[in-house]
Amino acid sequence: MNDKNEFSKINVFGLGQPNDAFAKYFTGQSYLNPLTDPKTCSLFLANVTFEPGCRNNWHIHHAKSGGGQLLICTAGYGWYQEEGKEAVSLEPGKVIVIPANVKHWHGAKKDSWFSHIAIEVPGKETSNEWCEAVSDDEYEKLED
Repeated sequence: MNDKNEFSKINVFGLGQPNDAFAKYFTGQSYLNPLTDPKTCSLFLANVTFEPGCRNNWHIHHAKSGGGQLLICTAGYGWYQEEGKEAVSLEPGKVIVIPANVKHWHGAKKDSWFSHIAIEVPGKETSNEWCEAVSDDEYEKLED
């Protein structure tokens, strides 16, 4: 799934725009297509697309209560990993529930485009903490 044109045919929520505002927290190019408007909807959903090999940095969705993130995988193949655990292979239809205050990362496999819908779970006193990049050594060791 490394051909962008073929991937675009199955990426039903669309590529969106280059995710330039958060580029410093990604290795590789990502794209963001907001699906709801935070000004009119209390639940923010966005389709995030990663080019092959792209992944975000380790990060934490902090919350005093509630909070966290949901990922709904929609196209292509990717990875999700929580700190101290093995990486989980992602494919269309897979849902990942990320509790608040759990350090993790997610992104595309090295040979595939990948998209997921990211949902910010409402909570009290929520914030995001961006941490270090996933090293090339860590990433290259991942295998199906």
